[in-house]
Amino acid sequence: MVTMRMASLRTIASRATSLAASIAGRIAAGFAALSLTVQPAAAQSVLRDAETEALFRDISAPLIKAAGLEPRNVDIVLLNDGSINAFVAGGQAVYVHSGLIGAADHVSEVQGVIAHELGHITGGHIIRNDEGARPATGITILSLLLGAAAAAAGAGDAAMGVFMAGQQAALGKYLAFSRAQESSADAAGAQFLSKAGISGRGSIDFFKKLQNQEFRYGFTRNADSEFYSSHPMTADRLTTLQDTYEHDPAWNKPEDPVLQARFLRVKAKLYGYLAEPQATLNAYPEYLNDVPAHYARAYAYHKEAFMDKALAETQAILKQQPNDPYALELEGQILLESGHPADALEPLRRATALTNNEPLIATTFGHALLATENKANFDEAEKILRTSIARDRENPFAWYQLGVVYEAKGDTARARLASAEQQLMYLELPEAMRNAEAAEAALPKGSADWLRAQDIAYSARAMIERQGKKK
Repeated sequence: MVTMRMASLRTIASRATSLAASIAGRIAAGFAALSLTVQPAAAQSVLRDAETEALFRDISAPLIKAAGLEPRNVDIVLLNDGSINAFVAGGQAVYVHSGLIGAADHVSEVQGVIAHELGHITGGHIIRNDEGARPATGITILSLLLGAAAAAAGAGDAAMGVFMAGQQAALGKYLAFSRAQESSADAAGAQFLSKAGISGRGSIDFFKKLQNQEFRYGFTRNADSEFYSSHPMTADRLTTLQDTYEHDPAWNKPEDPVLQARFLRVKAKLYGYLAEPQATLNAYPEYLNDVPAHYARAYAYHKEAFMDKALAETQAILKQQPNDPYALELEGQILLESGHPADALEPLRRATALTNNEPLIATTFGHALLATENKANFDEAEKILRTSIARDRENPFAWYQLGVVYEAKGDTARARLASAEQQLMYLELPEAMRNAEAAEAALPKGSADWLRAQDIAYSARAMIERQGKKK
């Protein structure tokens, strides 16, 4: 995991304090939670954008191949979180915080982070977390037993001392394991960058940014900070990696200008989408006439409901690049969300065609077709949405729109099946089960849709039962 150290220190310190006063079961659970800090937080929302996902695929593919993995099996997921962080989760998924994209100035910095996270995947660090947590938990439980014995003998202060010493030893055991994993991921990431022929300069630059953040927040290196850190000291990592990268043949290889230009577009788009409009306009003032600036301002004006100004920004991009599918997508989105769905059809149709029916763009096009409320457009909407779902089933909005089409056509069974698909993704389990069961009862027995309804009902029921057992 790549993260700012100050955030790690605060998390670990608060965790250590709570452990000191817990019973054995809670302490074991606490260490399990600590070991799973590489898992995404439930409160974090996934940000999906066709252009961003295309960029992630293109910048990560050579690294994934260098790691001996298959690009189509590895997901790079963007999370709406302003902190500078990235982590891996179960399977082959790398999660990147929006704050990391905002902090990076070059695409090579993001590639360096992805290479590091791939090192966690190839090292099996998610699977092996238990190796670090198990000894720590053993030490914790032993300290509790010894402390309980001391307390029973009337030595209350001694009991608390044993408790605290046990917690300190357990925490140190786990954190040492975590630091070893991070060092391993650093080394693996350097290998992947080298194999892919990508300079490590971006990786070094990003580590320097993390180090500057440490200085800014008053982080000082001492025995306590080194003990409580889940990562090796940034200065040590920089020294090791600098030597490795400078001896690599790719060290002086220039950055890909096309990828860098695409990165700056995505960074500006993300800023415009997430930041307050005035902040966006301050960061990208009107005298800037490059594509990223137009992108960011288009979002700012759209959020303020200045449709004409927002459209002027997309037109400025299209004047430079008439067949830019993502500018066309944004133009269509602005028109659609401003109450002009019929006008949105032409740019969205072009964007869909230019990207070979990219699912996220196609879904917006399908939505616009439905929003016209012209029944003559519904057959096209159904075709577009079904194609979108066939290529990307993990799109709840596409399922919702497809349900609207089926409902309008009087196909209630498939409308309920589409609702069940959406609800299962949102973990609305009782609703998903009810809709799936109703769809199963009405659909032709043995058909593909009937089998899918069966699967959803079974999955939702099983998850509900598991949740009940945990209570």
